Amino acid sequence: MQNSTTIGFIGAGNMAYAIMSGLINNGTSAKQIKLSDTNEALLSLRKDEFNLEVFTDNVKLVTHCDVIVLAVKPQVLSTVCHQLENTLKTGTLIISIAAGVRARDIDRWLGGNQSIVRTMPNTPALLNQGVTGLFANESVTDLQKQLAGDILDSVGQSLWVEEELMLDAVTALSGSGPAYFFLMIESMANAGVALGLDEQTAQKLSIQTALGASMMASTSGDSAHELRAKVTSPNGTTQAAIDSFQDQNFDVMVAHAMRAAFDRAGELGVELGNSD
Repeated sequence: MQNSTTIGFIGAGNMAYAIMSGLINNGTSAKQIKLSDTNEALLSLRKDEFNLEVFTDNVKLVTHCDVIVLAVKPQVLSTVCHQLENTLKTGTLIISIAAGVRARDIDRWLGGNQSIVRTMPNTPALLNQGVTGLFANESVTDLQKQLAGDILDSVGQSLWVEEELMLDAVTALSGSGPAYFFLMIESMANAGVALGLDEQTAQKLSIQTALGASMMASTSGDSAHELRAKVTSPNGTTQAAIDSFQDQNFDVMVAHAMRAAFDRAGELGVELGNSD
C-alpha cells in the first residue's frame, strides 16, 4: 500500500477495530488512518489506542481520504451514504463491510458512478485469522481491487467473487460459519458432560479438539475427506460416531442450514435496499 494512501473508517466498532489493528500491525502508519463515529466515548478510546485523527462529522472525514470503509450497521448505511452524497473526492474507493446491502443500492445512495467493493468478513478477523469474500462493481479499477485486497488481507485472507450473488454464499459459509463451529463445540462439550466428564474438562477437550482439527486441515496437503478417512478406523469408535451422523443425514442438515442463511442474506439485501 502506498504511503500516501489515506483510509477513512466510518464506524468504530469491532470489525473496524480489527482492520485498523491489522493495517497498523502490517506497517501502515496511523497517520494514514482516520476514523469517524457518533459515539464519542468509543471514538476517544480508539484515538488513544491507535493515535488516530478522529471526527464526529462523516463529511469532514471523507474530504481527507482516498479510501472510505463503511463499517456501520446495515440498518443505518443508507443514512450515512446520503450524508456523503456529492461530497466524495473523484476516484475515492468505497469499501463496505455492511452485511446484505447491495452495491447498486450503496452506489445510488452515494449519488451514482462510485467505485464500490462489497466485502463479507468474519469474526476471526479480530484474531487476524479471518477470511473475507469481496465483490467489485464495474467502476472499480484493477489498482483499487489490489488496494481493497491488501486492506482485507491485513486481518487474514481474502477471496474475490465475480458475481455479487455469491457474497450470499460466502455469508452462508464463512460469514455465519464461526457460529456453526461454536455450536458444534458447545454440543460436544454438553455431550461430554452427559457421558460423565466435568464441565471444565469437557469444554477444554472440545475447544482444543476443534483447534487441532482446524490446524491439521489448514496445514495438511490432504483434503478434509482424506483426513477424516485417516482417523476413521474400520469398526472403531470414530466409525461408530460417523455412522450415527450419517444415519441422521448430517450432510443434509448442514446443506439445509446454509441454504437458510443464503436465502436470508438475499431477503436482507432486498429489505435494506428499499430503505431510502
